[in-house]
Amino acid sequence: MAKTNNYVEKHYVTRMGWLRASVLGANDGILSTTSIVIGVAAASPARHAIVLAALAGLMAGAMSMAAGEYVSVSSQADTESADLSREREELHQMPDIELEELADIYVKRGLDAKLAHQVAIQLTKHDALQAHARDELGMNEITTANPLQAALASLASFTMGALLPFLVSIFAAIKYMVYLQYGFSILFLMVLGAVAARAGGSNIAKAVLRIGFWGTVAMGVTALVGHLFGVSAS
Repeated sequence: MAKTNNYVEKHYVTRMGWLRASVLGANDGILSTTSIVIGVAAASPARHAIVLAALAGLMAGAMSMAAGEYVSVSSQADTESADLSREREELHQMPDIELEELADIYVKRGLDAKLAHQVAIQLTKHDALQAHARDELGMNEITTANPLQAALASLASFTMGALLPFLVSIFAAIKYMVYLQYGFSILFLMVLGAVAARAGGSNIAKAVLRIGFWGTVAMGVTALVGHLFGVSAS
């Protein structure tokens, strides 16, 4: 968020890290748990089996999302750390070449050679590693990987998302379980899409339609598989 005098300028990109993990977790929590419940309900309409499947999906999915997010973001953090170490060594061993490399970057962005060289000198004096990390490697405080934050966001958001179809599995009528699960989950997904779009400053209608369509496809395929297996088992 940039502030000029009394005007505060919002930048939605600053929310990218936690927003991506949270939306992915909640969306997956709703969709995967509902799909499991619909598949089980289509194959074996017994409440204890449906509730158990929902609970198992919630627990396994939450832990899987958290672990997967932590591992993947940790890999990103390791790569960033290795790049910074290599860049730090190059700045120590060949500072002149690195300075020209930085100047060339600014020339390609539209500065004339003389001004680009002056900018490179000033930024190198201020913080050479930060300048190269930002302008050569594309790293900054917004995009820097934070494995623990991403894992916790995924764990919490998946759990919150999965709780919704889990509660429906407990209270919904068995006779209409598949339809109620689908209806409530599409509603939940659309609300999530709208909230995520609002938080990220993107088009709400587009986000709602996209998540509604793909949610329907995923749950429809799962219901079909559950029905087919249920018929063959009986």
